[in-house]
Amino acid sequence: MNKAIEDKKIRTFTDLNAWREGHKLVLMIYKITRSFPKEELFGLTSQIRRCAVSITSNIAEGFSRKSYKEKVVFYSTALGSLTELQNQLLIARDVKYITEATFQKIADQTVLVHKIINGLIRESKIRHS
Repeated sequence: MNKAIEDKKIRTFTDLNAWREGHKLVLMIYKITRSFPKEELFGLTSQIRRCAVSITSNIAEGFSRKSYKEKVVFYSTALGSLTELQNQLLIARDVKYITEATFQKIADQTVLVHKIINGLIRESKIRHS
């Protein structure tokens, strides 16, 4: 096999674009939630962080599964967590914890991650057909 192609082979979940872009999203979430009010520490701050972490955790767990059916359960859960995060970001924006510009930047990242996870689901189906 060509060395360049072999180097691009996906060996671990961290090689997945879905995980990498999801990880960027997690870091963005942790950065913005640092400025949330202290009374939200066990409310929206905790919830929004858990949702973001759930996205990459489910991508990682799905990667380790052998069958398409098993993989898609975890990748679909990641999509559910992503949608939940999008809802929580709307709340954070509407209660003025984040600016419209910050909201838009993070919302754009959520859309990108959503598209990549959907691609991962399609690719997993092809590989396991």
